[in-house]
Amino acid sequence: MSLSIRNQLPGTVTAVTPGEVMATVKIRLAGGQDLTAAITLEAVEELRLTTGAAVHALVKSTEVALATGPVAGLSIRNRLPGTVRDVATGGAMATVKVAVDGAVLTAAITRDSATDLGLSAGSAVTALIKSTEVSLASV
Repeated sequence: MSLSIRNQLPGTVTAVTPGEVMATVKIRLAGGQDLTAAITLEAVEELRLTTGAAVHALVKSTEVALATGPVAGLSIRNRLPGTVRDVATGGAMATVKVAVDGAVLTAAITRDSATDLGLSAGSAVTALIKSTEVSLASV
């Protein structure tokens, strides 16, 4: 199956914390970073997610926010430090490729945001991804 989701990050499940309807799934990415996904308990069961299971974390590029400074006082669980590889701007939007340990993330942000943040190749950034925006695929 091919997907239009640009960010497909391989990893291994390190913990599953079930709730009544939802569960949090912690994943260790290939580059060593930790990522949290909040998915339905039904999905955990259907995918047979347990500690040690191989998965791909899927994140739409429109769900990746970028920060250029320290991030504090924020509920977003997933914060991946990286370096901008490329910025491609259009009339309204920009696509930003960010190298993180072991992977490259794509963020789709407004052109104004890319300009205001001064993003260019080599810029240090932190990719921010809400755990509810991470989908999982079993491998």
